[in-house]
Amino acid sequence: MGPGFESSMDMTLDEFAARVGSDGPVTISGSGSQGGAVVDVRAVTAPSGIVRIDAAEMVVECGAATPVDELLDALAEHGQTVAMPPGGTVGGTLAVGRSDITRLGHGPLRDVLLQTRYVSAAGEVTKAGGPTVKNVSGFDLCRLFVGSWGTLGFFGDVILRTRPVARNIRWFRSDRDPLELLRDVHRPVALLWDGASTSVRLDGDDGDIARAVERFDLTETSGPPPLPGPHRWSLSPSRAMDAARSVDGSFVVELGVGVVHHSGGSERQQPDVAVCGLHRRIKHEFDPSGRLNPGVDPLTPRSVG
Repeated sequence: MGPGFESSMDMTLDEFAARVGSDGPVTISGSGSQGGAVVDVRAVTAPSGIVRIDAAEMVVECGAATPVDELLDALAEHGQTVAMPPGGTVGGTLAVGRSDITRLGHGPLRDVLLQTRYVSAAGEVTKAGGPTVKNVSGFDLCRLFVGSWGTLGFFGDVILRTRPVARNIRWFRSDRDPLELLRDVHRPVALLWDGASTSVRLDGDDGDIARAVERFDLTETSGPPPLPGPHRWSLSPSRAMDAARSVDGSFVVELGVGVVHHSGGSERQQPDVAVCGLHRRIKHEFDPSGRLNPGVDPLTPRSVG
């Protein structure tokens, strides 16, 4: 798969839109790893396939049903990657808004999405965003769809921002104060704390990594720790450590980000009344009849695997 790679999707966006239609409840189905389709509702599947990889512009275009692992493998041939967690489909990952554990260094998932062509509740193909980083001005509408759980529209295809694969990617563990590591380690890509020790990912120059190893007495490991489940909370970064310890069970906290992976009960708080009102108004504007993924509420999403 050389420079200027181009392929095609397994179905056109017009075909996808025709399957969604404009009447009756409908749900989107992918790999099932992000919660799956709504039960007892007519299901459709988005287009799949990598359309193009533009390594020079650092963008990739693909169908929403493309497996993330397939996309990562294709990009690796160009020395690039995309900040998405492995597993599942591209559209499913964007729909649930689940960032990778590298969010501390690489930013949130919403920053990965540059443009989408989606099918609206009216069954029409609509574009949001722009195909390059410099081509987006005003309110970046496509980011509204990240984390919307398919309740505003169904992703058809997307253009994503890519990034170079780091020259060195190494994981370490440390028994030092996790807040000290968060404060003093220079540009860590990830800091994962399990209540006893902290896993640290450092990318880049060998010399810079060696200096960090010496200063913080880091011990190299083979990779990140396993993330306990099934619960995943998103909290204020300042609350995450205390919240994780307040519930029985194993956990991993993404330091500086506020994400907690936990085997125990949920620490989810009730959303603010004003936030609920805003979500209802947005939903009504995009899907006044409530036909897209009926019964799914982004503020109280279902468990995902």
